[in-house]
Amino acid sequence: MNLHQFRFVQEAVRRKLNLTETAKALHTSQPGVSKAILELEQELGVDIFARHGKRIKHITEPGQHVLKSIEAILLEVNNLKRIGEHFAHQDQGTLSIATTHTQARYVLPAPVSQLRQEFPDVKISLHQGSPAQVAQMLMDDVADIGVATESLNDFPNLITLPCYEWQHLLVLPMGHRLLDHERITLSDLAQEPIITYHPSFTGRTRIDQAFSQRKLQPNIVLEAIDSDVIKTYVGLGMGVGIVAEMAMQSPDPNGTLVSQPAGHLFGRNLARVAFKRGTYLRPFVLRFAELLSDRLSAALIQKTMNGTPDNYSL
Repeated sequence: MNLHQFRFVQEAVRRKLNLTETAKALHTSQPGVSKAILELEQELGVDIFARHGKRIKHITEPGQHVLKSIEAILLEVNNLKRIGEHFAHQDQGTLSIATTHTQARYVLPAPVSQLRQEFPDVKISLHQGSPAQVAQMLMDDVADIGVATESLNDFPNLITLPCYEWQHLLVLPMGHRLLDHERITLSDLAQEPIITYHPSFTGRTRIDQAFSQRKLQPNIVLEAIDSDVIKTYVGLGMGVGIVAEMAMQSPDPNGTLVSQPAGHLFGRNLARVAFKRGTYLRPFVLRFAELLSDRLSAALIQKTMNGTPDNYSL
């Protein structure tokens, strides 16, 4: 047995048992993938996959155990590479960050800039996606660190830590009638067209839950993953925007939008950092996490990665 066979099995599972897509991802041929997996099964004496004709249908029970061992082996192989890079090249390499658009646009610029000053030989690779995609990129070893609000805490293969709290803001055009209200309520908002995030992004679940708990049906006329897009359509008069407070850190350049805190309506949100469980973290990865929040430290992250987390909360 060899590492190529292990990688073929792991990638086949990642590609939902589609060996054609597996071969494309690994830059090889589909017959070569099939042959390597069959040879590994013959050597082990068990079927990793159940087949119907030549098509793989599902993972067998022994295959589940084999896959778990393969993932552990390949994780340690990647750790060996990271250790070698750390001590052979010291503060050189690539920091791969998986995050959402809001984090990439409004939160990460300052810590990324600071990291580049401290580690000028480290390159930054920024991958943007939904929170679920962020988690998957960590588990697939595409990224070293993930930053998002939703989903990261739902994956047992990830170690997550709270990073910072934030609230939503209401964004309204200057002169909007709701600005005359002393305190805007959910009932007030339910009467207005609303522009906000796609359901899987930037705390949208809290928005939906707040209306649901009051048995109100919001009139959401436009959904987007980009806060700037939301603000643009609010400026066109299409409705009231609900955005993350990070998106309004700078004044509206046109002076046409007004924002108001909405924590009393939707509660507080918690952004988290995440790492793949068992991964060796190079010093610049730990330093970047520290730059994200003064509540995070390299020592705390290492303790958590080693299975002895503190009772840590915000």
